[in-house]
Amino acid sequence: MEKIFFITIEKLLEMKANNEKFKLVEVLSEDSYKDGHIPGAINIPLDKLEFLADKYLERLDTIMVYCGSYSCQASTKATRKLLEMGYKHVLDFKAGKRWWQHAGLGLEK
Repeated sequence: MEKIFFITIEKLLEMKANNEKFKLVEVLSEDSYKDGHIPGAINIPLDKLEFLADKYLERLDTIMVYCGSYSCQASTKATRKLLEMGYKHVLDFKAGKRWWQHAGLGLEK
């Protein structure tokens, strides 16, 4: 089994500030995404991941997934699923939307 790597909010901000190329993916429901998401994120709900991943992601992309918060398990499940599907560079931003907002950063609608 592939090892899961968790990423901190500081690392996410560093990657954004340095214009590093990565796909930011919210794995919550479409309604949750529409209510507000981290700027630049795309939405691939966990329950549709197997069907939609190939449409939006390349196997060698750096992919960062997130969900609602530390207590939400969707991002870790999505990370594991993407690794099983053959995606090579998948990171889990475990803090999710809650801590993004807690840090004073806004959501996009």
